[in-house]
Amino acid sequence: MTAALDFALPADLSAHEPPEARGLSRDSVRLMVSRGTLDPSHHHFSDLPELLAPGDLIVVNNSATLPAAVRLDRLAVHFSTSRQDGTWLVELRRRTSRATEPYGGGEPGEWLPLPGGATLRLLARETPRLWRAVLDQEVEPYLRAYGVPIRYSYVERDWPIEAYQTVFATVPGSAEMPSAARPFTADLVTALVARGVGIAPITLHTGVASPEKDEPPYAERYEVPASTARLVNSSKEGGNRVVAAGTTVVRALETAVGADGRVAAAAGWTRHVVTPERGVRAVTGLITGLHEPRSSHLLMLTAVAGPAALAKAYEAALREGYLWHEFGDTHLILRD
Repeated sequence: MTAALDFALPADLSAHEPPEARGLSRDSVRLMVSRGTLDPSHHHFSDLPELLAPGDLIVVNNSATLPAAVRLDRLAVHFSTSRQDGTWLVELRRRTSRATEPYGGGEPGEWLPLPGGATLRLLARETPRLWRAVLDQEVEPYLRAYGVPIRYSYVERDWPIEAYQTVFATVPGSAEMPSAARPFTADLVTALVARGVGIAPITLHTGVASPEKDEPPYAERYEVPASTARLVNSSKEGGNRVVAAGTTVVRALETAVGADGRVAAAAGWTRHVVTPERGVRAVTGLITGLHEPRSSHLLMLTAVAGPAALAKAYEAALREGYLWHEFGDTHLILRD
Protein backbone atom coordinates (compact mmCIF):
# COMPACT_ATOMS: atom_id res chain seq x y z
CA MET A 1 0.00 0.00 0.00
CA THR A 2 1.18 3.53 -0.74
CA ALA A 3 2.58 5.25 2.35
CA ALA A 4 0.64 8.25 3.65
CA LEU A 5 2.24 11.66 3.27
CA ASP A 6 4.66 12.48 6.09
CA PHE A 7 5.75 15.94 7.22
CA ALA A 8 6.46 17.91 10.38
CA LEU A 9 3.48 19.94 11.61
CA PRO A 10 4.53 22.98 13.67
CA ALA A 11 2.48 23.43 16.83
CA ASP A 12 1.61 27.02 15.91
CA LEU A 13 -0.31 25.81 12.85
CA SER A 14 -2.96 24.10 14.97
CA ALA A 15 -6.22 26.06 15.15
CA HIS A 16 -6.75 26.53 18.90
CA GLU A 17 -10.28 27.98 18.70
CA PRO A 18 -13.16 28.47 16.25
CA PRO A 19 -12.65 31.21 13.66
CA GLU A 20 -15.53 33.14 15.24
CA ALA A 21 -13.36 33.56 18.34
CA ARG A 22 -10.73 35.10 16.07
CA GLY A 23 -13.20 37.66 14.75
CA LEU A 24 -13.96 35.77 11.52
CA SER A 25 -17.16 34.37 10.07
CA ARG A 26 -17.22 30.65 9.43
CA ASP A 27 -16.84 31.14 5.68
CA SER A 28 -13.89 33.53 6.06
CA VAL A 29 -11.37 30.75 6.70
CA ARG A 30 -8.73 30.30 4.03
CA LEU A 31 -9.29 27.92 1.13
CA MET A 32 -6.42 26.42 -0.85
CA VAL A 33 -7.35 25.08 -4.28
CA SER A 34 -5.43 22.23 -5.95
CA ARG A 35 -5.89 21.43 -9.64
CA GLY A 36 -3.63 18.62 -10.83
CA THR A 37 -0.10 19.78 -11.59
CA LEU A 38 -0.93 23.50 -11.31
CA ASP A 39 0.44 25.43 -8.37
CA PRO A 40 -2.15 25.71 -5.58
CA SER A 41 -4.11 28.96 -5.48
CA HIS A 42 -5.25 30.71 -2.33
CA HIS A 43 -8.72 32.05 -1.55
CA HIS A 44 -11.30 32.32 1.22
CA PHE A 45 -14.07 29.78 1.66
CA SER A 46 -16.64 32.42 0.73
CA ASP A 47 -15.13 32.35 -2.80
CA LEU A 48 -16.42 28.79 -3.32
CA PRO A 49 -19.32 29.71 -5.67
CA GLU A 50 -16.89 31.35 -8.10
CA LEU A 51 -14.60 28.31 -8.00
CA LEU A 52 -17.34 25.91 -9.09
CA ALA A 53 -19.50 25.88 -12.21
CA PRO A 54 -23.27 25.73 -12.74
CA GLY A 55 -24.30 22.09 -12.79
CA ASP A 56 -21.65 20.99 -10.33
CA LEU A 57 -22.85 19.05 -7.27
CA ILE A 58 -21.62 19.25 -3.68
CA VAL A 59 -22.46 16.21 -1.53
CA VAL A 60 -22.58 16.98 2.21
CA ASN A 61 -22.80 14.94 5.39
CA ASN A 62 -25.91 15.77 7.43
CA SER A 63 -24.73 13.94 10.56
CA ALA A 64 -24.98 16.05 13.72
CA THR A 65 -22.33 15.92 16.44
CA LEU A 66 -23.10 14.42 19.84
CA PRO A 67 -21.57 15.72 23.09
CA ALA A 68 -19.73 12.41 23.15
CA ALA A 69 -17.19 12.91 25.96
CA VAL A 70 -18.15 12.04 29.53
CA ARG A 71 -15.69 13.15 32.19
CA LEU A 72 -14.92 11.28 35.38
CA ASP A 73 -12.44 12.43 38.03
CA ARG A 74 -9.36 11.02 36.33
CA LEU A 75 -10.65 9.52 33.10
CA ALA A 76 -12.84 10.55 30.20
CA VAL A 77 -14.99 8.18 28.17
CA HIS A 78 -15.37 9.05 24.49
CA PHE A 79 -18.47 7.38 23.04
CA SER A 80 -17.58 6.59 19.45
CA THR A 81 -19.96 4.37 17.52
CA SER A 82 -23.24 2.62 18.27
CA ARG A 83 -23.59 -0.98 17.16
CA GLN A 84 -26.61 -2.94 16.02
CA ASP A 85 -26.64 -5.06 19.20
CA GLY A 86 -27.00 -1.99 21.45
CA THR A 87 -23.36 -1.86 22.54
CA TRP A 88 -21.07 1.07 21.81
CA LEU A 89 -17.44 1.43 20.91
CA VAL A 90 -15.78 3.71 23.45
CA GLU A 91 -12.31 5.03 24.06
CA LEU A 92 -10.93 5.51 27.58
CA ARG A 93 -8.64 8.51 27.98
CA ARG A 94 -6.73 9.92 30.94
CA ARG A 95 -7.61 13.50 31.83
CA THR A 96 -4.75 15.98 31.87
CA SER A 97 -4.46 19.66 32.69
CA ARG A 98 -5.03 20.53 29.02
CA ALA A 99 -7.37 17.85 27.68
CA THR A 100 -6.88 14.05 27.56
CA GLU A 101 -4.30 11.49 26.51
CA PRO A 102 -4.51 7.77 25.66
CA TYR A 103 -5.18 5.41 28.56
CA GLY A 104 -4.17 1.79 28.24
CA GLY A 105 -6.00 0.45 31.28
CA GLY A 106 -9.33 -1.28 31.65
CA GLU A 107 -10.29 -4.95 31.94
CA PRO A 108 -13.06 -7.02 30.33
CA GLY A 109 -16.04 -7.06 32.69
CA GLU A 110 -14.94 -3.90 34.53
CA TRP A 111 -17.68 -1.48 35.61
CA LEU A 112 -17.13 2.27 35.45
CA PRO A 113 -19.44 4.55 37.47
CA LEU A 114 -20.40 7.60 35.38
CA PRO A 115 -22.02 10.91 36.35
CA GLY A 116 -25.76 10.85 36.94
CA GLY A 117 -25.73 7.38 38.45
CA ALA A 118 -25.02 5.61 35.17
CA THR A 119 -22.73 2.59 34.82
CA LEU A 120 -20.61 1.59 31.84
CA ARG A 121 -19.49 -2.06 31.54
CA LEU A 122 -16.46 -2.90 29.43
CA LEU A 123 -17.04 -6.08 27.42
CA ALA A 124 -13.97 -6.65 25.25
CA ARG A 125 -11.39 -4.75 23.26
CA GLU A 126 -12.51 -4.07 19.70
CA THR A 127 -9.17 -2.55 18.66
CA PRO A 128 -6.02 -1.73 20.65
CA ARG A 129 -7.63 1.65 21.38
CA LEU A 130 -11.39 1.00 21.50
CA TRP A 131 -13.57 -1.03 23.85
CA ARG A 132 -16.92 -2.61 23.15
CA ALA A 133 -19.06 -1.53 26.08
CA VAL A 134 -22.65 -1.22 27.26
CA LEU A 135 -24.27 1.63 29.21
CA ASP A 136 -27.15 0.83 31.54
CA GLN A 137 -29.38 3.46 29.91
CA GLU A 138 -30.06 5.01 26.49
CA VAL A 139 -26.80 6.55 25.33
CA GLU A 140 -27.83 9.56 23.25
CA PRO A 141 -30.21 11.06 25.87
CA TYR A 142 -27.54 10.41 28.49
CA LEU A 143 -24.89 12.23 26.44
CA ARG A 144 -27.19 15.20 25.91
CA ALA A 145 -27.55 15.43 29.71
CA TYR A 146 -23.97 14.71 30.84
CA GLY A 147 -21.66 14.83 27.83
CA VAL A 148 -19.49 17.56 26.35
CA PRO A 149 -17.93 17.77 22.88
CA ILE A 150 -14.75 15.78 22.40
CA ARG A 151 -11.73 18.08 22.62
CA TYR A 152 -8.04 17.38 22.10
CA SER A 153 -5.11 19.29 23.56
CA TYR A 154 -4.60 21.64 20.60
CA VAL A 155 -7.99 23.24 21.45
CA GLU A 156 -7.26 25.15 24.62
CA ARG A 157 -10.72 25.39 26.21
CA ASP A 158 -14.22 23.93 25.99
CA TRP A 159 -16.66 25.27 23.39
CA PRO A 160 -20.42 24.66 23.31
CA ILE A 161 -21.85 21.90 21.16
CA GLU A 162 -23.10 24.51 18.65
CA ALA A 163 -19.47 25.20 17.71
CA TYR A 164 -19.24 21.57 16.57
CA GLN A 165 -22.31 21.53 14.32
CA THR A 166 -22.39 22.25 10.60
CA VAL A 167 -25.20 24.10 8.85
CA PHE A 168 -26.29 20.73 7.40
CA ALA A 169 -26.48 18.86 10.74
CA THR A 170 -29.92 17.24 11.10
CA VAL A 171 -29.29 13.58 12.02
CA PRO A 172 -27.54 13.10 15.41
CA GLY A 173 -24.89 10.39 15.60
CA SER A 174 -21.30 11.58 15.11
CA ALA A 175 -18.76 11.43 17.92
CA GLU A 176 -16.75 14.17 16.24
CA MET A 177 -17.84 16.88 13.82
CA PRO A 178 -17.76 16.18 10.07
CA SER A 179 -15.65 19.32 10.01
CA ALA A 180 -15.07 19.84 6.28
CA ALA A 181 -18.54 21.39 6.04
CA ARG A 182 -18.11 23.67 9.05
CA PRO A 183 -17.25 26.75 6.91
CA PHE A 184 -20.57 26.60 5.05
CA THR A 185 -23.11 29.22 6.12
CA ALA A 186 -26.73 29.71 5.14
CA ASP A 187 -25.75 32.72 3.02
CA LEU A 188 -23.03 30.74 1.25
CA VAL A 189 -25.45 27.89 0.52
CA THR A 190 -27.84 30.42 -0.98
CA ALA A 191 -25.04 31.83 -3.14
CA LEU A 192 -24.10 28.33 -4.35
CA VAL A 193 -27.68 27.51 -5.28
CA ALA A 194 -28.03 30.85 -7.06
CA ARG A 195 -24.88 29.95 -9.00
CA GLY A 196 -26.54 26.72 -10.12
CA VAL A 197 -24.48 24.43 -7.88
CA GLY A 198 -26.50 21.55 -6.43
CA ILE A 199 -26.28 20.29 -2.85
CA ALA A 200 -27.25 16.76 -1.83
CA PRO A 201 -26.94 14.92 1.50
CA ILE A 202 -25.59 11.62 2.71
CA THR A 203 -25.31 10.49 6.33
CA LEU A 204 -22.16 9.02 7.84
CA HIS A 205 -21.73 9.04 11.60
CA THR A 206 -18.07 9.59 12.41
CA GLY A 207 -16.33 7.78 15.23
CA VAL A 208 -13.51 9.07 17.40
CA ALA A 209 -10.29 10.09 15.72
CA SER A 210 -6.85 8.76 16.63
CA PRO A 211 -4.78 11.95 16.92
CA GLU A 212 -1.87 10.18 18.59
CA LYS A 213 -1.74 7.23 16.16
CA ASP A 214 -2.06 6.77 12.42
CA GLU A 215 -4.76 4.07 12.51
CA PRO A 216 -7.02 2.96 9.67
CA PRO A 217 -10.73 3.81 10.01
CA TYR A 218 -13.14 1.21 11.33
CA ALA A 219 -16.77 0.46 10.47
CA GLU A 220 -19.14 3.43 10.56
CA ARG A 221 -22.90 3.79 9.94
CA TYR A 222 -23.92 5.45 6.70
CA GLU A 223 -26.79 6.06 4.32
CA VAL A 224 -26.80 7.26 0.70
CA PRO A 225 -30.39 8.22 -0.24
CA ALA A 226 -31.74 7.30 -3.66
CA SER A 227 -32.25 10.99 -4.48
CA THR A 228 -28.56 11.72 -3.84
CA ALA A 229 -27.47 8.71 -5.88
CA ARG A 230 -29.54 9.97 -8.82
CA LEU A 231 -28.04 13.47 -8.58
CA VAL A 232 -24.48 12.10 -8.43
CA ASN A 233 -25.03 9.94 -11.48
CA SER A 234 -26.75 12.65 -13.51
CA SER A 235 -24.04 15.21 -12.63
CA LYS A 236 -21.26 12.92 -13.77
CA GLU A 237 -23.13 11.89 -16.92
CA GLY A 238 -23.63 15.57 -17.73
CA GLY A 239 -19.91 16.26 -17.48
CA ASN A 240 -20.19 18.17 -14.21
CA ARG A 241 -18.16 17.80 -11.06
CA VAL A 242 -19.21 15.80 -8.00
CA VAL A 243 -17.46 17.43 -5.05
CA ALA A 244 -17.53 15.66 -1.67
CA ALA A 245 -17.63 17.96 1.35
CA GLY A 246 -15.39 15.83 3.53
CA THR A 247 -13.69 12.47 3.64
CA THR A 248 -16.81 10.99 5.29
CA VAL A 249 -18.77 11.77 2.12
CA VAL A 250 -16.12 10.12 -0.05
CA ARG A 251 -16.26 7.01 2.11
CA ALA A 252 -20.06 6.78 1.88
CA LEU A 253 -20.25 7.38 -1.86
CA GLU A 254 -17.39 5.04 -2.69
CA THR A 255 -19.11 2.36 -0.61
CA ALA A 256 -22.28 2.84 -2.65
CA VAL A 257 -20.70 2.83 -6.13
CA GLY A 258 -21.22 -0.31 -8.17
CA ALA A 259 -19.08 -2.17 -10.66
CA ASP A 260 -20.57 -0.02 -13.42
CA GLY A 261 -19.31 3.15 -11.74
CA ARG A 262 -22.81 4.34 -10.82
CA VAL A 263 -23.87 5.19 -7.27
CA ALA A 264 -26.91 3.38 -5.86
CA ALA A 265 -28.97 3.95 -2.72
CA ALA A 266 -27.27 2.14 0.15
CA ALA A 267 -27.26 2.01 3.95
CA GLY A 268 -25.61 0.04 6.71
CA TRP A 269 -22.05 -0.17 7.96
CA THR A 270 -19.04 0.60 5.83
CA ARG A 271 -15.50 -0.68 6.26
CA HIS A 272 -14.45 0.74 2.91
CA VAL A 273 -11.02 2.37 3.03
CA VAL A 274 -10.13 4.63 0.10
CA THR A 275 -6.52 4.21 -0.97
CA PRO A 276 -4.51 5.26 -4.04
CA GLU A 277 -4.54 1.62 -5.14
CA ARG A 278 -8.36 1.43 -5.01
CA GLY A 279 -8.85 4.94 -6.36
CA VAL A 280 -12.15 6.84 -6.43
CA ARG A 281 -15.00 6.41 -8.89
CA ALA A 282 -17.89 8.46 -7.48
CA VAL A 283 -16.26 11.84 -6.84
CA THR A 284 -14.22 14.24 -8.92
CA GLY A 285 -13.47 16.77 -6.20
CA LEU A 286 -13.10 17.07 -2.45
CA ILE A 287 -13.47 19.81 0.15
CA THR A 288 -11.46 18.86 3.20
CA GLY A 289 -9.50 20.18 6.12
CA LEU A 290 -5.77 19.77 6.60
CA HIS A 291 -4.87 16.39 8.04
CA GLU A 292 -2.26 15.02 10.40
CA PRO A 293 0.97 13.50 9.04
CA ARG A 294 0.68 9.81 8.08
CA SER A 295 -3.08 9.70 8.71
CA SER A 296 -5.30 7.39 6.69
CA HIS A 297 -7.19 10.47 5.47
CA LEU A 298 -4.09 11.44 3.52
CA LEU A 299 -4.27 8.17 1.59
CA MET A 300 -7.78 9.15 0.52
CA LEU A 301 -6.58 12.61 -0.50
CA THR A 302 -3.79 10.98 -2.50
CA ALA A 303 -6.39 8.86 -4.30
CA VAL A 304 -8.26 12.03 -5.32
CA ALA A 305 -5.37 14.42 -6.01
CA GLY A 306 -2.43 12.17 -6.85
CA PRO A 307 0.76 11.98 -4.76
CA ALA A 308 2.71 14.77 -6.45
CA ALA A 309 -0.18 17.24 -6.35
CA LEU A 310 -0.94 16.47 -2.70
CA ALA A 311 2.69 16.87 -1.68
CA LYS A 312 2.82 20.22 -3.51
CA ALA A 313 -0.38 21.35 -1.76
CA TYR A 314 0.86 20.47 1.71
CA GLU A 315 4.18 22.19 1.07
CA ALA A 316 2.19 25.30 0.15
CA ALA A 317 -0.08 25.02 3.18
CA LEU A 318 2.89 24.79 5.52
CA ARG A 319 4.71 27.63 3.78
CA GLU A 320 1.64 29.90 3.76
CA GLY A 321 0.72 29.24 7.39
CA TYR A 322 -2.62 27.48 6.91
CA LEU A 323 -4.28 26.27 10.12
CA TRP A 324 -4.94 22.58 10.81
CA HIS A 325 -7.73 20.63 12.55
CA GLU A 326 -11.49 21.08 12.86
CA PHE A 327 -11.42 24.85 13.44
CA GLY A 328 -8.77 25.48 10.80
CA ASP A 329 -8.54 26.27 7.11
CA THR A 330 -9.73 24.24 4.13
CA HIS A 331 -8.53 22.61 0.94
CA LEU A 332 -10.47 22.13 -2.31
CA ILE A 333 -9.09 19.39 -4.56
CA LEU A 334 -10.35 19.36 -8.14
CA ARG A 335 -9.34 16.60 -10.51
CA ASP A 336 -9.59 18.80 -13.62
